[in-house]
Amino acid sequence: MQTTEIARVAASPADVFPFVADLARYPAWMPLVHDATPVDGGGRPAWNVEIRARIGPFARSKRLRMERTELVPDQLAVFERAETDGRDHAGWVLRVELRPDSGAAVPDSTSGATATEVTMHLAYDGSLWTGGPLARVFDEQVRRGRDGLVAAVGDRSV
Repeated sequence: MQTTEIARVAASPADVFPFVADLARYPAWMPLVHDATPVDGGGRPAWNVEIRARIGPFARSKRLRMERTELVPDQLAVFERAETDGRDHAGWVLRVELRPDSGAAVPDSTSGATATEVTMHLAYDGSLWTGGPLARVFDEQVRRGRDGLVAAVGDRSV
């Protein structure tokens, strides 16, 4: 399963990047990420992450250990599932790309920077979150995260 969402944020890439480069900030704006706690990554930034989605009165949750595997400041952050228990696990990859959006000026910007287009690609190759209503809920959570990111960056207190 793969999903992609694009957010246009009225802030420069440098202002948006801290919100997407650290998984510990995701619970404030991405409903799918219930919790993200930094852990020892053995040289790479890593987090224990709880992903949770509700379907009516029921909730589906999953705990993952994620590492940031790529980082290009103000442009790219890639997170991949990296469990340390020696077992095979379904893959999770989150790729977040930022690029200046020259179509819109950033309000009150002293740098003259443009707005930012944020593209979030989430890929999952397991079976727990796929199929029917659960896949739709998963996609909706990611869509809500797009709006949550726009609001969080605008608030700047998250």
